[in-house]
Amino acid sequence: MNPKLREKITESLQAVLPITLIVLAISILLVPVNIGTMAVFLIGAILLVVGMGFFQLGAEMSMTPLGEGIGASMSHFRHIVAIAAIGFLMGTIITISEPDLQVLAEQVPAIPNMTLILTVACGVGIFLAVAIIRILLQISLSTILLIFYVLVMGLSFFVPDSFLAVAFDSGGVTTGPMTVPFIMAMGVGLASVRSDKNAASDSFGLVALSSIGPIIAVLLLGIFYTPSEAEYSLSTIMHVETTMDIMPEFLSQFPRYFSEVCISLLPIFAVFLIFQLISKRYKRIQAMRLVIGFVYTYFGLVLFLCGVNVGFAPVGAFIGSAIASAGAAEWLLIPIGALIGYYIVKAEPAIQVLNRQVNDVTNGAVSAKTMNICMSAGVSISVALAMFRVLTGIPIYWIIIPGYIIALTLSFFVPRIFVGIAFDSGGVASGPMTTTFLLPLSIGACEASGGNMMTDAFGVVALVAMTPLIAIQLMGLHYKLKSGKAATGVSTGAKDEIIEIQEVWYA
Repeated sequence: MNPKLREKITESLQAVLPITLIVLAISILLVPVNIGTMAVFLIGAILLVVGMGFFQLGAEMSMTPLGEGIGASMSHFRHIVAIAAIGFLMGTIITISEPDLQVLAEQVPAIPNMTLILTVACGVGIFLAVAIIRILLQISLSTILLIFYVLVMGLSFFVPDSFLAVAFDSGGVTTGPMTVPFIMAMGVGLASVRSDKNAASDSFGLVALSSIGPIIAVLLLGIFYTPSEAEYSLSTIMHVETTMDIMPEFLSQFPRYFSEVCISLLPIFAVFLIFQLISKRYKRIQAMRLVIGFVYTYFGLVLFLCGVNVGFAPVGAFIGSAIASAGAAEWLLIPIGALIGYYIVKAEPAIQVLNRQVNDVTNGAVSAKTMNICMSAGVSISVALAMFRVLTGIPIYWIIIPGYIIALTLSFFVPRIFVGIAFDSGGVASGPMTTTFLLPLSIGACEASGGNMMTDAFGVVALVAMTPLIAIQLMGLHYKLKSGKAATGVSTGAKDEIIEIQEVWYA
């Protein structure tokens, strides 16, 4: 086996094993699960581990260098309108390719799937163009985030309650395993041609702004469509009687995912071919490496999505429903949700991409381990809050508005580089594991407890995308206080910040 691939699969195993053990423990101690169902879950876990390993290696070989190459080339254009147009086009294409968006579209039958997909894709495209212009014009990320989140909160008061949570969830699902490697690498490419002191910190923030676009676009869509009902199709556990029944069930699902991932990757591969023909940026060996990377990405996503959707999603819905039906024991959903949230975020493919870029840009000053701890803590709190909402039915406003006020306020007091990292982390935390395990867990619990699915269960993706913003910025505030900057009020550039972070972290 390729040593690099072995390394990625080992990392994936370390990320997925804890959540697998938690589900096993729940099935033994709290929720009886038949042997056939548990075998399906374990096969899904194996596919998830192998698929995430292939995907990570493929993204590193193809999506990242392609994004960096396009970003660096765009910065040489003299006309900012042309740059914005390219950003819009790339954002739209890459979002249509995002598998998580297909999942969300299926849950909102009041609006045609393609209408919702194109609306979200245009939202990402517009705001990716805004994010690119921000990097080129060196506009403060904190200021621009404040402006657009105030707009989001204002629009949200005009949207039906049954559609509000879906609008906030759309911001999370659109920044998944397909979009994040490309968009983040584009930011690095754009910033790489700048030599000013803030270039490194400005390389972050593209995912953050790209996550706002879908929320605004879907809120506007909700105002015009005013849907009165939207239903969620709860995942059902496949019926297997013997171990020989398991593999045919998985094999029967593979053609669907082969087709879906192919449709998702083809537009990006076409972009690569056109870009290479025009720019001749990559030599023959480099181009072949990118092609091989696309192949790895393709098979990795097929295995990952099949494992998660067939093996993980039905078990998540079953566990949520069973615990919520257990009378007074239903409150166990909150600590169980917190525990699952703490470990499940590590299994998100895009998280590994973000961690690697943060490590590279900060020269190891902010390590993957540090990022993982902060992200896990944030997501743990968000899932606990989501389970609390399911059981009590409190409006999502009561959590989202104070949460974003705290996050936006912190953005004016922490080092610039932490602002970009934090708001990017919110987008990458809410990926396929969230939409195909945590959302079914929340839906199953809500259905069993008799709640309103559209107002009480939806919103878990939005909460998962929100809490890391606060957690990562608190890490930045800790660094600032530890380094004495809170007292001195000295403002430095990103390069100086990175050196100081290294000195504080390694002290």
